[in-house]
Amino acid sequence: MRVGVVTFPGSLDDHDAQRAVRLAGGEPVALWHADADLHGVDAVVLPGGFSYGDYLRCGAIARFAPVMDLLVPAAEGGLPVLGICNGFQVLCESHLLPGALVRNDHQQFVCRDQRLRIERADTAWTRDYGQGQEIVVALKNGEGGYVADEATLDELEGEGRVVARYLEVNPNGSFRDIAGVSNARGNVVGLMPHPEHAVEPGFGPSLDGLGFFTSVLHQVVNA
Repeated sequence: MRVGVVTFPGSLDDHDAQRAVRLAGGEPVALWHADADLHGVDAVVLPGGFSYGDYLRCGAIARFAPVMDLLVPAAEGGLPVLGICNGFQVLCESHLLPGALVRNDHQQFVCRDQRLRIERADTAWTRDYGQGQEIVVALKNGEGGYVADEATLDELEGEGRVVARYLEVNPNGSFRDIAGVSNARGNVVGLMPHPEHAVEPGFGPSLDGLGFFTSVLHQVVNA
């Protein structure tokens, strides 16, 4: 299975995401933000990093990258897409996911091992987790606060589209402790913490992040 990993100018976790795909058993395919071809991949990861234009709003310029012209309709058609950190911001700016990510409420960059609870275990990216399973992965962000209006938040909760929620500490002021959300179909997931940094012994706080990458492999194989 081929999983594309998009590099935007300033991306810094693209190679980590590629390695996570490889460790999960997939074939990572490097995609460039200016590509006009998805090269036949079966799923796509938008990795973390710092996109150019962050001084405007994270992801606000990256959403106009040529590769997004292909990715948005493909995701709407069912292609599994995972946005991590900056990738989550790009998905929101592209309107593939609702809400927005804003500066942390304490105005400081935060880097920590973060406990999460998997709230939705039937998405393309979380099928290998149990419903309610608690995991620990790395978190590092300066603009990680998830916000949306009350109606949108109620809709996400009512439809079970909150994928992961912060436990013990809300590190950035995200509304309702939300760490990740999905679209209604469950093929598009945005997550602020970094599962790609918790996939290999000796690196990261756990191996708990690997499930995101094995999940999508199983999703495609069983489709």
